[in-house]
Amino acid sequence: MADIVSLRRPNPRDLVLRERDGGVLRLTLNHPPLNALSSEVIDALLGELDAAAGDASLRVVILSAAGPVFSAGVDLEALSRRRSDDDAGRAAFAAAFALSARLMTTVSALPQPVIAEIDGLATAAGCELVAACDLAICTDTATFCAPGVNIGIAPMGAAVALARAAGRKQAMEMLLTGETIDASTAKDFGLVNRIVPKQYLRQVVDKYAAVIASKSQDAQRRVKAAFDRQACLSRDEAAAEAARVEAESALTPDAIEGIAAFLENRTPVWS
Repeated sequence: MADIVSLRRPNPRDLVLRERDGGVLRLTLNHPPLNALSSEVIDALLGELDAAAGDASLRVVILSAAGPVFSAGVDLEALSRRRSDDDAGRAAFAAAFALSARLMTTVSALPQPVIAEIDGLATAAGCELVAACDLAICTDTATFCAPGVNIGIAPMGAAVALARAAGRKQAMEMLLTGETIDASTAKDFGLVNRIVPKQYLRQVVDKYAAVIASKSQDAQRRVKAAFDRQACLSRDEAAAEAARVEAESALTPDAIEGIAAFLENRTPVWS
């Protein structure tokens, strides 16, 4: 296994920590105590994700957080200080929610699979960030919340992400009640894939990342891009799109190698 290398790009106060282990990149929110998604944190995270998108050698991205809270969402305290001026306050909230939306779409559209590693509370945009990831693994003490209705805000950012990660009724339960759900309920809702004891969280996430990194990157990138695309189509259109993507992927070097390796009973060597 490649040595783990900590490589930090210039971030304000190291708000996002970066570790690279071979083809796996771990990005850690480092904005205690709540890991609020301030504009500075989101800008730092977007910088890392934009760089990751252009790195063909990168296979998997892990999003984790330092401290007891995964993320408490956008920095409402900072935004509320702008409310003394209606125009400035409106502009500040609009800009903050637009920046948060850009983060979620960037995570969803990243070519590489993204795994959320959650220990503690993921609320508001923090919960939305979990929902935007392709996989999510949490501790048995993790909790999740879309609390907009508790403070009079329509949680539409969370609605977009939860509608794509959970069933409609499960998403609406979170959005309309604003109540916190535990890890077991989050798994039942489809928000997380696995629940593990705290002491094994990183080990399990790293194992998942290693398994994903060992597969065909070309096939994974195609399926991630096509998965969301087909979800917006009618059943007939989705079936046609699926057939098109499968046919194209069957002619790639990875498919040729993968089929040959299967027939020869050996491990494939991906391009």
